[in-house]
Parts: sequence; structure tokens; C-alpha cells
Amino acid sequence: MDRYRPFARPRLLAAGAAFLLAVPAMTALSSAARAADADLARNGGFEAGLDGWTCTSGTTVGSPVRSGGSALKATPAGSDNARCAQTVTVRPDSQYTLAGYVRGSYVYLGASGTGTTDVSTWTQSAPDWQQLTTAFRTGPSTTRVTIYTHGWYGTGAYHADDLTLIGPGVDAGQPPAAPTGLRTGTVTSSSVALSWTAVTGATEYAVYRDGQKIRTVSGTSTTVTGLSPSAAYSFQVAAVNAAGESARSATVTATTSPGSGGSPDLPPHALVGYLHASFANGSGYTRLADVPDSWDVIDLAFGEPTSVTSGDIRFDRCPVAECPNVESDAEFKAAIRAKQAAGKKVLISIGGQNGQVQLTTAAARDTFVSSVSRIIDEYGLDGLDIDFEGHSLSLNADDTDFKNPRTPVIVNLISALKSLKAKYGDDFVLTMAPETFFVQLGYQYYGTGQWGGQDPRAGAYLPVIHAMRDDLTLLHVQDYNSGPIMGLDNQYHSMGGADFHIAMTDMLLTGFPVAGDANNVFPPLRPDQVAIGMPASTNAGNGHVQPGEVVKALDCLTEKTSCGSYTTHGTWPALRGLMTWSINWDRYSNWEFQRTFDGYFG
Repeated sequence: MDRYRPFARPRLLAAGAAFLLAVPAMTALSSAARAADADLARNGGFEAGLDGWTCTSGTTVGSPVRSGGSALKATPAGSDNARCAQTVTVRPDSQYTLAGYVRGSYVYLGASGTGTTDVSTWTQSAPDWQQLTTAFRTGPSTTRVTIYTHGWYGTGAYHADDLTLIGPGVDAGQPPAAPTGLRTGTVTSSSVALSWTAVTGATEYAVYRDGQKIRTVSGTSTTVTGLSPSAAYSFQVAAVNAAGESARSATVTATTSPGSGGSPDLPPHALVGYLHASFANGSGYTRLADVPDSWDVIDLAFGEPTSVTSGDIRFDRCPVAECPNVESDAEFKAAIRAKQAAGKKVLISIGGQNGQVQLTTAAARDTFVSSVSRIIDEYGLDGLDIDFEGHSLSLNADDTDFKNPRTPVIVNLISALKSLKAKYGDDFVLTMAPETFFVQLGYQYYGTGQWGGQDPRAGAYLPVIHAMRDDLTLLHVQDYNSGPIMGLDNQYHSMGGADFHIAMTDMLLTGFPVAGDANNVFPPLRPDQVAIGMPASTNAGNGHVQPGEVVKALDCLTEKTSCGSYTTHGTWPALRGLMTWSINWDRYSNWEFQRTFDGYFG
């Protein structure tokens, strides 16, 4: 998004900073270790299979093993790095040492949720068993820490054995009893309501869908969302306290009703807009409380990195000197809560024109996850919008398969988004706003190409979209500030009229062969996952179209009327809606964009 158009002024952003992935040089605990220290890792030798561990891809094997009769074997595949993790009860403000033995290439061992600085260590190559060791101190209120191991994309299987977490133990007592009375409530095409009887001594409850833990909740009810229509699901719950997790409840099943799928928390047709929250320009500053109710998703622009490669995202609200009418932090947070109470979604948008983000290392990836989480938690936001532009994403020369990416900035972003989705659960709203160069251009060109020489950014968003398609709430490609793009009719389409939006959106809803390879097709997205990105006014960006052209584009895509020269490959009445840059520019233009949307969808 061009935040300063048309009143451009320079803004310096620190150049990429050199950094190291610190690998603490730790040794075994000395004789001075306190008597209270113990090994808190459960089944660290994998002698009881995967008991205590949650693995995205893993099994136990009898050879090779470092000791005992079993070890972990996990194989990364596609966008999965074969992470195995367990959550351990710890003491606040205490020192712990994490260690383990691994074999393979690019094997990681780490701890997250420490309350201080999360740590990880790794080996580039371990043809035989190699010990990895790191240490951390828990925060003053930290009682649970997640330890994990994982491999790297496309590098083959890794092995792990004899994982230990040494430090002060906790007398946690006994896990609670298994919950009873699990029952289903309202069932829609994409959600199932669950409730159960409270368990004495439980501090929270783990919810399982089809055998996989999907979230934890503090109460005795939840609604599982993001389901597919006309699909059968099974559910269980377990009670949790400091001692661990109970046995799971009896299983209940539910079949979702027919429908178009999508997020039940958004209206069938939604209006998405970016709000200039960290800066002002010619459009002026708009207070969040003054955003009209027509806007269903409000993207706060922008969270930006401290440097291009740091992964450390900061959200700095517009200073009074730049935005004299800016609200206080308390008023801003109150406005967020008021919007959410009215059913709106408020997200932090990362990137923009000036916010280049390159997650070149695992350390930058982990910093990205933790820093974005802090922003979401501080403001109580509903999720995240990824607006990576410029040179944030590009493909290495050997990265030719969008379904199995190899480039670190790509795989690290995918891993970070999966981590955030896992942390916040089904209700986490994830949207993306790539430019056409990074998506539809992939129909002709992907990366540097078979013979090299192409722009490595061509189509570079495709592996991210594809890897996250099951978790993606909305994709709203920026159909503006774009050069001509070839559509599925093999004709070039240019900005300025309904035709461009129709052709670009048809590609997303139909799917297309990447770089012309009929054996390598980017599958279509669901229509409820797609909104059309347009500038709100001529001031907001190149490619603005008049309201009548917006209506033509919507008519063509939802009713197959007013299509002009382009013939779509389907009709999609469930198309989610429109996105615009920006709410501020629309206000500057007397809310023309909003009024067009309200008039069309009513």
C-alpha cells in the first residue's frame, strides 16, 4: 500500500542488519545444581512412543537410537517442518537447561513461551548423534513452557533422542478427571457449538477435533469454526491443570450443514479497509471510533520491522505532532473493543510500501511470531493481515515448485503464520494483500524461470497462499499500482475498468497453471475467501475505477452479467466482497467507495 500517495515524503528505514543465531555454549549442570532440580521432560527418550509429544509429522523407530530401544524420526514435507513439541509445567523466575541428541541436517531444539527470551539452537549437519544444549530463565509469572524439536523444509528426515529439561520441579499434584457431558449445540455449515460439565480442579480445557488438539479454553463451552460444509467431525475435550491433562471425554460427532463454507464471523459480503493508524498523509487522520459501521474488517496500517531482516515488528501509533486529532491509547483500545462488540474484525497489518520484511533465518521467524503476538495481545486484536510488498518475498533460483518451497524467506513466513494460527486457534483471522506481480503474474512467470533472468519475485506469494489456504480467511489482491497482467484468456488486461478486476479475480476462483505448466496448477480458492482490492479514489493509487465499473465487476463475477469482453469460468454469488486502500482516502472522497458497496450489497 502506498501510504504517502500523492503527498510523498521520504521516510528512512534501517537497512538490513547483520545478525547471528546465537547458540549458547552450555554444559551439563554443575555439582552446585540445587537438589530440587529435576528432568521435567516427559518421555524424552521416546520409549513410550509419542506419549506426551504433539508432532505434525513423526513416529518412533528402533534404529538408530542413542540409548534405550526407541527414538523419534520426523520428516519435513512441503510447508511442514516436522515439529514435535510438549508443554511442561515450570517455576516462575527460574533457570532451566534444555538438551537433547539429534541426527540429520538442520535440526533445531528450542523453547517458547518462556516469558523472557525464547531460545533455540541447531546443527547444520549431524551424521551421527550430536548433543544440542541451550538454556533460558522463565519470566516472573511463567508457569508453562513449550519445548520442541523440528527439522527444515526439503532436507529429509531427522532423529531425536534423550531430550531433557533440567531445572526446578513443581509439585503439581494430580491431573483432573476427564470431562463428562460433552454435547453439541448449534451446527452451521462451518461451525459446531460444544459444551460440557465443569471439572473440579481444572484451570482450562483442551478441545480436540478428529483426534487433534485445536485450542484450549477457560470455560465449559466453545464454538469450533472454520469447518467445511456437509462434513462429519468428531470432538473430545480434556481437563487441564498444572499437573497435566486428563484423559479425554467421550466422543461426540456432528455433520455440518450444506453451504458455501467460510468464516461465520464475517457477513456473507464484507467490506475491508485499511486505516492509517501509524501515520498521516494528505487524506488526514481518521479516529478508529469514527469509522462507519459499513466496514467489516479494519486493517490497522502498519506494523513495521525494526530492520528488514530482524523480524521484530513494532506498531507505533501516529504521534500528535503528525496527527493532532489522534486519540489516546485508552481511547484507541476502547474503540477496538467497541468495533468488536459490533461484530467487526480489527487486524494489525504488517508491511506496506515502507515495511520490508525478510524472515531470512529461524531466529527472525521466531522474533516475528513473538513480536506480532505482543501487538495482538496488547490491543486485543482479531488477527493479522500480511501486506508484504517490494522485496520482502522473492524466490531462490532452485525454488521452482510452489507446493514445496525452499527459499528461507518463504518457508519461514509460512512457519510463522502456522505458529500464530496454532497459538490463537480457529477464531484467528488471517488475511493477505499481495500485489498482482506476486500472484496472477505467476500464470506466466515463476521466480527466475527455467533459464534464469526473470525477476525472482514473480509469483512469490503463491507458495504462501497455497500453504495457508486452509487457514486463510481472506485474500484481497491489490488490483492497482499494477502493470498489464495476462488473464486466463491469454490476453493482457490493464487497470482502469471492470475488465481488469474480473480477469484477475477469475484467476483466483478458477485456478491456473503456474508458469504455463499444466502439471503444476495453483488450485482455486473458495469464493468466500476472496475480496477484490481497489483504491478508494484517484488520490489513493493508480487503477481507481468509477462506481459504475465496480458494479459491473461485481455483476459479472456474482451473476455473470455485464461481463464485457472477458468470459468468466464460473459464477460466484458467495464472493466475499471488496477491499480498499483506504478508509482514510474514502473519507477524503466523501465515502464514495463505501456508498457503492452499501448500495450493491444492501
